[in-house]
Amino acid sequence: MEENLLADNNNDRVALSILIPLYNEKESLSELYQNIIASLTDFDGEFEIVFVDDGSGDGSFDILESLHRTDRRVRVIQFRKNYGKSAALDSGFKLVRGDIVVTMDADLQDDPNEIPQLVAKINQGYDLISGWKKKRYDPFIKRQTSKIYNLVTSIIAGVRLHDFNCGLKAYRRDVIKEAEIYGQLHRFIPVLAHWKGFRVGEMVVKHHPRKFGRTKFGSFRFIAGMLDLFTVVFLNKFKKRPLHLFGSIGLVMTIVGMLLNGYLGYQRIFSQQYLSNRPLLFLAVLLVIVGIQFISLGLLGEMITETQKRKNDYSVKNILS
Repeated sequence: MEENLLADNNNDRVALSILIPLYNEKESLSELYQNIIASLTDFDGEFEIVFVDDGSGDGSFDILESLHRTDRRVRVIQFRKNYGKSAALDSGFKLVRGDIVVTMDADLQDDPNEIPQLVAKINQGYDLISGWKKKRYDPFIKRQTSKIYNLVTSIIAGVRLHDFNCGLKAYRRDVIKEAEIYGQLHRFIPVLAHWKGFRVGEMVVKHHPRKFGRTKFGSFRFIAGMLDLFTVVFLNKFKKRPLHLFGSIGLVMTIVGMLLNGYLGYQRIFSQQYLSNRPLLFLAVLLVIVGIQFISLGLLGEMITETQKRKNDYSVKNILS
């Protein structure tokens, strides 16, 4: 039902869509709207601004409803509760009508004046441009964990970006049509796009200190981000061949365990050495057992269909369009 409703509103294409997920950002919304309108005064083409209220409880939706009444270019999705940024972006991607889509945060730290430059960069032949907050106004712990996270992601993913977490990004429509994001995978859209063959670039963008409220960043987000990175790598490289991952690990462990068992067996038979007090025996048996379990896990993964349709795990309460 929700998918059909979103699809029905996905008519009458425009040149540009600004997509803004938000959670409890009541104080910043009116100013953000005015700044976006001011930044696009010279934009040649139709545009829309799509807000996704991710279950705010501070009255953010009332502000958005008022903006929608005064400007029909403003469109709003309201979730029944907080589902996270990936769900907000996923629903917004289904609703937007722009040939180019720019995403940004609602806390006024992203600068709307960067939007024309992002669009110009896309028009140079890129499919996705990711913002790089070279000078950041974030807490120290957030800046340092982001550096580690960005470095590790660049190495593992094979795409060199300085700031995967920047909310200010620009996409061609083809990219968002193929984006499948859930959990916390929104930060890996550049990685997924790169692996699909899209041309991904980066642009330095301005970053402002937070004006209202406080950051939603927590230490768990860093841990969750690293775990989600492993999820992305696994789904991209081993989704259709899980036995190659689990089977390889299991095969190595089983072979090492069998070699150790053979060595210990040789010592017992030909050297008359007792094995009951040898920790190496327990290690060898453990390696064989765990190795067989890994191989079995890979075989079970091969039996699971990859064509099973993923259902949305969010519930839309209102759409103003």
